[in-house]
Amino acid sequence: MSEPIIAGFYPDPTVCRVGDDYYLAHSSFEYFPGAPIWHSRDLIRWTQIGHILTRRSQFARGDCRPSSGLYAGTLRHHDGRFVYVTTNVSDFDGGQLIVTADDPAGPWSEPVRVPEAIGIDPDLAWDDDGTCYLSWKAMSPTEGEIGIRQAPLDISSGKFLAPAYPIWQGSGLAAAEGPHLYAIDGLWYLLLAEGGTERGHAVTVARGPHPSGPFEGCAANPILSHRSTIHPVQNTGHADLVRAPGGGWAAVYLGTRPRGWTPGFHVLGRETFLAGIDWVDGWPVFDEDRYQVPPLDTGFTEVFGDSPPHLRWVADGSGLRCTRVRDLRWSAEATLDGPGRFEVRIDDRHAYGLTRHHDRVEATARVGDLGAVLATLPVADGHTVLRIEAVPPPSRDAGPDEIVLSAGSHELARLDGRYLSTEVASGFTGRMLATAGPHVRSVTYRPQEQP
Repeated sequence: MSEPIIAGFYPDPTVCRVGDDYYLAHSSFEYFPGAPIWHSRDLIRWTQIGHILTRRSQFARGDCRPSSGLYAGTLRHHDGRFVYVTTNVSDFDGGQLIVTADDPAGPWSEPVRVPEAIGIDPDLAWDDDGTCYLSWKAMSPTEGEIGIRQAPLDISSGKFLAPAYPIWQGSGLAAAEGPHLYAIDGLWYLLLAEGGTERGHAVTVARGPHPSGPFEGCAANPILSHRSTIHPVQNTGHADLVRAPGGGWAAVYLGTRPRGWTPGFHVLGRETFLAGIDWVDGWPVFDEDRYQVPPLDTGFTEVFGDSPPHLRWVADGSGLRCTRVRDLRWSAEATLDGPGRFEVRIDDRHAYGLTRHHDRVEATARVGDLGAVLATLPVADGHTVLRIEAVPPPSRDAGPDEIVLSAGSHELARLDGRYLSTEVASGFTGRMLATAGPHVRSVTYRPQEQP
């Protein structure tokens, strides 16, 4: 399967089932509010219902560096309540944070902090007697990555009930992280992400008799990876298992859709995909072709006014209002009645856009330390339409696309899209459309025919 169930920069999916309802959450890094959460009845069609961390008392701002903020978390339902555990790396020394809610749409509680658990990618699981186990990728300022650790936890206080201990450290690939623990048919299964979140990304699994192990790795590890293949989806990993509708099992996982000439450039960030799970000799086996995903309805028109904007809009910490680009080919228009800005960006050092001043529009580009005004167009008072498009590249040996900047009917610049890719900008996010200033009246986004 090469189509995501949630397109665009929505990485590190974590899913839980409550009755016939499914809930899915994501990491969101520096953007606020954080941890978008979705609802579905079939695992294929999803509707965003809110964000988990909506108050700065829950999610300390830090310095808003690109790819800081909220890393991967785990969403679970236990004893009638939703529980979410995550890491805010902008407050790294504070350890993990846990919030709860009766309604997944919110409001969510103030966080309980776990200061003894320093690291990332926390997971929560409960055994039959109600003991909660926190597992996470442990890290140390002096030792770096320590590996996967675990401790029994009182989630009401954030205190360990016993000292932390190491559990399975993975199959031997780099960067063992993203643990998720499940009790299935009398055994405990530990799912990890390994290989780093780039092209070598993979899912591995081990099983044991107890939440703390001892764990035996699967001989077929990695059980999911697209490394060294020509599959259109790459970087596959960071999976979470869930009971599927009608019985059986499924998994959500992240992947990217790189395009363009070598090494390939992914621009939308890490997206969320769906696979079926079979069980062979007591081990999970991914069936990536089980589900057929229909085209996603990603287009919208947002008219800004007195009402709160749609949940798709978030802030980057510097005053920009942002929404994720969700298609490989697209066009977007912003209508302004005064000074303001409209741009497509990976971060504040990698952005192409249009700035309207009182008497002119400027097309600009920022790539690293370099910034330039590429063209200027005089404009009169009144409404101005600024347009940004992602169009096919000019040749096979080019980047993933070209970005076209226009004002009204005037094309002002045509730029190589590879500079707004993760391979160039680095980090863990994806392209965003952003507006700045009070005079942006509306934004329209339209997907175009996909490559």
